[in-house]
Amino acid sequence: MRKFNIRKVLDGLTAVSSAASASSAAQQQQAGNRETEIQETLQSEHFQLCKTVRHGFPYQPSALAFDPVQKILAIGTQTGALRLFGRPGVECYCQHDSGAAVIQLQFLINEGALVSALADDTLHLWNLRQKRPAILHSLKFNRERITFCHLPFQSKWLYVGTERGNIHIVNVESFTLSGYVIMWNKAIELSSKSHPGPIVHISDNPMDEGKLLIGFESGTVVLWDLKSKKADYRYTHDEAIHSVAWHHEGKQFICSHSDGTLTIWNVKSPTKPFQTITPHGKQLKDGKKPEPCKPILKVEYKTTRAGEPFIILSGGLSYDTVGRRPCLTVMHGKSTAVLEMDYSIVDFLTLCETPYPNDFQEPYAVVVLLEKDLVLIDLAQNGYPIFENPYSLTIHESPVTCCEYFADCPVDLIPALYSVGARQKRQGYSKKEWPISGGNWGLITQSYPEIIITGHADGSIKFWDASAITLQVLYKLKTAKVFEKSRNKDDKQNTDIVDEDPYAIQIISWCPESRMLCIAGVSAHVIIYRFSKQEVTTEVIPMLEVRLLYEINDVESPDGEQVPPLPTPGTGSNPQSIVPQSHPSTSSSSSDGLRDNVPCLKVKNSPLKQSPGYQIELVIQLVWVSGEPPQQITSLAVNSAYGLVVFGNCNGIAMVDYLQKTVLLNLGTIELYGSNDPYRREPRSPRKTRQPSGGLSDINEGTMVPEDRCKSPTSGSGSPNNSDDDQKMNNFIEKAKMSRKLSLPTELKPDLDVKDNSFSRSRSSSVTSIDKETREAISALHFCETFTRKADTSLSPCLWVGTTLGTVLVIVLNLPPGGEQRLLQPVIVSPSGTILRLKGAILRMAFLDTTGSLIPPAHEPWREHNVPEDKDEKDKSKKRRPVSVSPSSSQEISENQYAVICSEKQAKVISLPSQNCIYKQNITETSFVLRGDIVSLSNSVCLACFCANGHIMTFSLPSLRPLLDVYYLPLTNMRIARTFCFTNNGQALYLVSPTEIQRLTYSQETCENLQEMLGELFTPVETPEAPNRGFFKGLFGGGAQSLDREELFGESASGKASRSLAQHIPGPGGIEGVKGAASGVVGELARARLALDERGQKLGELEEKTAAMLYSADSFSKHAHEMMLKYKDKKWYQF
Repeated sequence: MRKFNIRKVLDGLTAVSSAASASSAAQQQQAGNRETEIQETLQSEHFQLCKTVRHGFPYQPSALAFDPVQKILAIGTQTGALRLFGRPGVECYCQHDSGAAVIQLQFLINEGALVSALADDTLHLWNLRQKRPAILHSLKFNRERITFCHLPFQSKWLYVGTERGNIHIVNVESFTLSGYVIMWNKAIELSSKSHPGPIVHISDNPMDEGKLLIGFESGTVVLWDLKSKKADYRYTHDEAIHSVAWHHEGKQFICSHSDGTLTIWNVKSPTKPFQTITPHGKQLKDGKKPEPCKPILKVEYKTTRAGEPFIILSGGLSYDTVGRRPCLTVMHGKSTAVLEMDYSIVDFLTLCETPYPNDFQEPYAVVVLLEKDLVLIDLAQNGYPIFENPYSLTIHESPVTCCEYFADCPVDLIPALYSVGARQKRQGYSKKEWPISGGNWGLITQSYPEIIITGHADGSIKFWDASAITLQVLYKLKTAKVFEKSRNKDDKQNTDIVDEDPYAIQIISWCPESRMLCIAGVSAHVIIYRFSKQEVTTEVIPMLEVRLLYEINDVESPDGEQVPPLPTPGTGSNPQSIVPQSHPSTSSSSSDGLRDNVPCLKVKNSPLKQSPGYQIELVIQLVWVSGEPPQQITSLAVNSAYGLVVFGNCNGIAMVDYLQKTVLLNLGTIELYGSNDPYRREPRSPRKTRQPSGGLSDINEGTMVPEDRCKSPTSGSGSPNNSDDDQKMNNFIEKAKMSRKLSLPTELKPDLDVKDNSFSRSRSSSVTSIDKETREAISALHFCETFTRKADTSLSPCLWVGTTLGTVLVIVLNLPPGGEQRLLQPVIVSPSGTILRLKGAILRMAFLDTTGSLIPPAHEPWREHNVPEDKDEKDKSKKRRPVSVSPSSSQEISENQYAVICSEKQAKVISLPSQNCIYKQNITETSFVLRGDIVSLSNSVCLACFCANGHIMTFSLPSLRPLLDVYYLPLTNMRIARTFCFTNNGQALYLVSPTEIQRLTYSQETCENLQEMLGELFTPVETPEAPNRGFFKGLFGGGAQSLDREELFGESASGKASRSLAQHIPGPGGIEGVKGAASGVVGELARARLALDERGQKLGELEEKTAAMLYSADSFSKHAHEMMLKYKDKKWYQF
């Protein structure tokens, strides 16, 4: 049993007002002693922080590779990330430490290894034979820049082309350079007066490994004989080359050029191309050359046994197709198909049946890597349909503006959401299985359901199944469809408070048990949804308009400055960059007088057909007041047991009974205090032009025009570039800490990721500390059944309200009885007079019972509302009481509760009904908490916090003992601040880039099980047999010519490479979790096979010894056989 600490009592005493009497101190001592009875089971050893998985589309992709035997796809990005995809559910994320862009990826086919080439001129060898791939070797080029790499199938020698036009050769086993170098001046004509440019292509002739085709950017192509070390043929063309591809017979190759042409060359006719094609050029009469087109960035030439070859290319459109979307062109025989893409093409690869370049390729699909999507095209079906993508790559379909994470949901939720979401699936996909099918799934050790909800800029909401480290979309809800869409700018109402994305989601409040969903949007609108499996048509959409007024001037601020709802990102001290508004300044009167009592959006007045899933119960909109736009909503809560929804902003708070469709409460923040207001506030002048303060104008000492507050949360500034964002961010953090001026709740903060096109955080939290110059906003709301006043002896339903000035107020709810009476009698709402104070804006509140267990808010179990109830059901519903699944729901009068309140600076545990602070923890002095959640873990409860200084902390409850404090990541942009969330069972997530969700765990148990849960990328697969040469080719020569590269490139033949050219860096050697390093040497007999097995080096050595024994046994058998044949027919005397 933990001993009671007297220091905690003293802490508690300091929190009590100075007028606290000796009796209250004694009462607190008594409460404290009772508190010690709670046995806390969580210890620091239960906590460990680690990243688990990353979901979503790789942000800013730059390179693509595919292993045709293992069936694994690799994508590299501009930030040095590596994403590997196998069968649906097998994904992996790795990161190059340098963060340099990946320019090329090359699989060691069927070897469980991958070579990456980076923009900082390093090569890395990744071991994929472990669940968390790791770098085995690195090679840093010092004097030359890498432009192109080529690794022939089943070879251990990697060709590396450079910007200077030279080719170096790297042994991938030892990751050392060979002394063999192909110098540019030896490759080109001696008579050439100019440098041929960087290497853009290297490949060996499919039929002769000794002949290397080298493409230089200027238009020169050279066929190099590796043995004789000289050029066999040189092919020159006027236009710059972008890519080259072989015909599998090795007699022809095709080049793509910067003028939109393709040239096909016969290997033995270097003087002129065999054929020139302009796929998208207009053929002019009089035999003139077609008009030049845009460059063809890549071409692939793939053959089939049964028919014509495929020529597949990206780019090459004519210049007059302005505004046309990027295209992939598939030429097959006489037909040419132009496939339009939604985004620009980064790279593409044709998937073929064989890994051997000298066989008929038999292409069956094309993987197209786009800037923001991954598309697979089925080449075998007419019309080239696309495959349905099974990966969760559509998180960013519309920019994510907020997200919530729920672990340990009711088990029937995911099937219910899946069944309504299945109806939303698109048709017309390829009938075939997804072709990227490598790897194996990990073991599922977590059995509880997890759901992630993302809110988006276009007003859509997506529900994702996130159970067992996977991610799959379940259901999509479009909240914008309830509103009239303005067809053009002129038609637009002048009531919008944002120019773009007026439906963007700011806050999501969801009750998993009752399935009630409530959202707050950027246009000061709130929509309440019920879940139903029946389709309904709503004749008239229920709607309420609320007039939230703020009649008092800002706290101790005589100049009447007002914090804008959303300062525009990136404006700073450059007011000219602000996009002009489509309506007059909100501070001035318009021609038709002051806008008053009009909402920002217009609800449809026609009948609305609602599909199964989430259906509208009620739309609530804040309206303009005397020419002032409504302020954006900063906090939101819904309770299904009470039938109430409450929301607040910097003007005040409103409560709505969604069953009776009436407004119960509409108060300015100051009116909540009544006569207990601790602040001096001055009356406000009625019509004063307000200059916004706060936001980036504070940071950059610039000024903002008043209209700027009407900017969209997702629109960027007029300037598209984002290069100085990091500098701004640093200024932002520093100024936030020093001046403590930026005191908006986070949802009102400027978003510094202009490129990201995302939106300031919609959590009820604040990004900085409080300054009394700002207006007090509602920052946290919590419905509960507790003691509302000190003298209370019984529990009653109430609402706890937290503000940005660190005040907690309690509102008492008097609910009518259930059944029909609930719809007839009014809900009575009254302030309790209870006021509690903390340092910093209130972020989160929760309640514990006498045993220290979390008391969840009361809820009603879900039932189908669109089916008429029979009489028995009606009687039941009359008697139905709200469910509160607390172990102590039948509390005796003597028992007490504990309120846990977390602000951006500190946490307090307050004993109820006495209202004594029994524990206090100052979470941070120099920074501020961005997100705080009270969560369940290992059958206990703790407070988890994420600070702006990058620390993740957890505290025990109720004693607030620090259990974990780890520096995880600094607040580098506002996206992290507004999307970070903790949930039960030690899970957390945030949006790591505009397109990706990073999940992490702070639970020791999950960290230990993670290794088993991760999928395996490498699976032992037989390499397909090499193509048969055929009788005549074997007889008369022809067929594939092999080359002993070891003889040419090995140290004995070519000498040592210059030491200053490149530096070898040994990798960390894939440490597999904490199970130790897997080590091994590549055996000569296994050629390029990496004997780096999970079981370590011994297995590799055993394999080598076995192979050597087999080899010697085989050679002995051959010798014996030859001897037998030699002497078979000889007589004894002929020996």
